[in-house]
Amino acid sequence: MKRLRILFVFRAPVGGLFRHVFDVSRALAERGHEIGILCDSMTGGERGETLLAELAPLMALGIHRMPMHRNPHWSDVAALRKVAALTRSLGLDVIHGHGAKGGLYARLGGVLTPNSGPLRCYTPHGGSLNFYPGSLSHRLFMKIEHLLEKGTDLFLFESAFIAARFRDFVTDTKRPARIALNGLYEHEFEPVQPLEDATDFLYVGEFREAKGIDTLIEAMVLLAQRGLHPSVTLVGSGPSEGKIRALAAERGIQDQLRWFPVMPAAKAFRLGRVMVVSSRFESLPYIVLEAVAGKLPLITTNVGGIPEIVPRDYRHLIEPNAPEQLAGTMQAMLERPGAEARLEAAILSDQLRQRFTVPLMVETILHGYGEAFVARRKPRISSET
Repeated sequence: MKRLRILFVFRAPVGGLFRHVFDVSRALAERGHEIGILCDSMTGGERGETLLAELAPLMALGIHRMPMHRNPHWSDVAALRKVAALTRSLGLDVIHGHGAKGGLYARLGGVLTPNSGPLRCYTPHGGSLNFYPGSLSHRLFMKIEHLLEKGTDLFLFESAFIAARFRDFVTDTKRPARIALNGLYEHEFEPVQPLEDATDFLYVGEFREAKGIDTLIEAMVLLAQRGLHPSVTLVGSGPSEGKIRALAAERGIQDQLRWFPVMPAAKAFRLGRVMVVSSRFESLPYIVLEAVAGKLPLITTNVGGIPEIVPRDYRHLIEPNAPEQLAGTMQAMLERPGAEARLEAAILSDQLRQRFTVPLMVETILHGYGEAFVARRKPRISSET
């Protein structure tokens, strides 16, 4: 059985994208494949460093880091040269790019020399596909995606939503494509036990505009006008943190907020009794999967692939950018018996158990590699290695 030499390329070792790469890298290494990573050296923080150090003993092809910027930058040339050098020196079978930047670095060589060298695979994680449709940035990035499609041997979408978005905004690709849903481990389905001082509500994630935290703050202002002053814990970091803190102070609700830095989700979930996801854009967010698996009552927006996790008729599935609706849903949750909310959360968790697993995610990816090898007229690989 063929052991593959695989390089995963992505930008920031943070968030759901990194969780996905971390789990897949570890699982493939444990099956005997030789894995390497190329990612940004400027982001990740203490949490990212810890996780990369945990992976390092399993990474036979090494962990390589260099500066990578979110937006187009002259350093992209150096990153592309690094990918080419690693391709030669490591004898790669597969280069698998994650996210817009990772996808650029992994696939541009395939555009220049199609159907040669290692397989060029791509997993979008929202990113450029979530720019406002019709905007100049969106049109530009979709043209780049269309160009890079010509150098792609395999698409591995993490949700049906992102697959449809790619089809609608880029092209209906005829290249091998599969949906590899983000996966969880069995232990993540254990119920979360909130701490005694847990706040009424909880936000966990990045602090940036796409996450809609300003909508949550405006909802709290509306609740205050009704005489309700719920407490909220916010866990995370990001470029909009200063702006969010200033908005909370301006609106007079800063005393209702507790702030914590990035920490493991299982630890963060104990800090609040109801999870609030106020996002404007998402793909298939791990934080929602993890919260539902842990039987944590959830309020979430109806965006991206979230309706692939919770039913479309879920009573706490709301529209984005709607502080009035969010306030009403938060009030209803405050007035609802806690035992009833937890029972509903447990039922929802059980519905996920068979569909979102790490083994299924890894099997789907390996079968995708095999399909792409066949398309390139190379021997089919086994998914049991």
